Amino acid sequence: MKTKPILAAALVCALVSTTVHAQTAESPYKFERGYPTAATVQKAYDDADLNRAIQAYRFFFPPVSMAGLFSGFEKHGPIDNKTFFVFEGKPNQVLFTPNSDTPYACLPLDLRNGPITVELPPGPLLGVANDLNFRWVIDMGLPGPDAGKGGKHIILPPDYKGEVPAGYYTGTSTTYKVFLIIRSLPLGGDLKAALARIETVKIQPLNPPAGWTPPTWTSVTERSFDATPLAWETNLKFWEELHRIIDTEPADPQFRNNYGELAVLGIIKGKPFAPDARMKGILEKAAKLANAQMRVQSYADRRPDRVVWKDRQSWEWATLRPENGFFDAPTYVDLDAREKWFFQATFESPAMFRRKAGGGSLYWFGGRDKTGAYLDGGQTYKLTVPQPVPAKLFWSVTVYDPDTRSEIVTDQAKAALRSLFEVKDKAAESSVDLYFGPNVPAAKEGQWIKTIPGKGWFVYLRLYGPEDPAFDGSWKPGDFEKVK
Repeated sequence: MKTKPILAAALVCALVSTTVHAQTAESPYKFERGYPTAATVQKAYDDADLNRAIQAYRFFFPPVSMAGLFSGFEKHGPIDNKTFFVFEGKPNQVLFTPNSDTPYACLPLDLRNGPITVELPPGPLLGVANDLNFRWVIDMGLPGPDAGKGGKHIILPPDYKGEVPAGYYTGTSTTYKVFLIIRSLPLGGDLKAALARIETVKIQPLNPPAGWTPPTWTSVTERSFDATPLAWETNLKFWEELHRIIDTEPADPQFRNNYGELAVLGIIKGKPFAPDARMKGILEKAAKLANAQMRVQSYADRRPDRVVWKDRQSWEWATLRPENGFFDAPTYVDLDAREKWFFQATFESPAMFRRKAGGGSLYWFGGRDKTGAYLDGGQTYKLTVPQPVPAKLFWSVTVYDPDTRSEIVTDQAKAALRSLFEVKDKAAESSVDLYFGPNVPAAKEGQWIKTIPGKGWFVYLRLYGPEDPAFDGSWKPGDFEKVK
């Protein structure tokens, strides 16, 4: 009578044994008597270290990118509270998706000697400060709490214990290094007035030391520079820069788990970074793989929420998270959104990501044509923009090189079509056609950006002071369409 239960038990054991055997046979790891073979030990650790390095690269790409920003400007004079840089955006400057719409002021700051104060006059200025972790610290000007009416702001160092004077808008950094950018809107196309307005901003320490002198402003408009991590991002230099950041800045408690991954790779605060040949190989491989994965996320995003208008193939949201400036979903940090943004761009801010009328600006990414194919520098395309564009201030379309994520460089020496400049005489028309291709279409030179055969390209469509039709679907641009 016990035969059937015994047979059933034997059959179950056989199935379990077969399943375990099949799983083991498919695995790259081999075990004998339950213990790993010598080859498996080596491969398992190599794989584990590579996996950790790939995830660490993607997570810590933002601070290394910010280090590239500091490094790019260090070549043009002493910085950190002493020299600030002003420039009009042009293709000769390598930055991640900059614009040519407004002149910039770049202000590298160091808070090791205490808070820094920033006083803005009333007027069309936009400011945002991020720390070395590329974490948002404070908005200023039109997108900030002063709303363009002028105001005093103070940036506090980490763990600041002193008194905060009354009358200041306050932001606290997680690092001592902070990068502040200020943009001045060229209302009416008056670029000269916009540039002059920047230098009316007052920056000084809360408690100036003896002998302190006001910072100088240096124009770098005509200089060529690279303020990105492009030279580091697929080699060991990425990890060396990351170690320098970890070693010189306060540890952020929210990153403890991520620092744990770095520790396995030999990057620990207070300890030298000296990877052996094996680890160097793993780290260099991880940099190449992780960078390629981020490139795929950026240019072949699979998320449904990337789509702006379902009847358009060309347009995606440049940033996937509108809730705040930290890529926070209700119950988690949206790592995909964070990685996609920082691969393409710089600076985070609630004002930049907000999807409602009255925000400072709105960005859409365009990288495909009407058929869904990637934009080809050897083809000519037309983009129809219905007017009026729902932008209270102005709008623009800027062309970028997907390799550098910076403005496209051609002998045309420009990369943008702007409502305040190139197409201002088209404002009264019901729509304006913009052209992109290797050769200028007949009689369309003022509405054309040159592209490069053999290379792809993408654009950001920016609206400054976006209005309701930009969000409710009652206004939308056309798709990129090939023309002959």
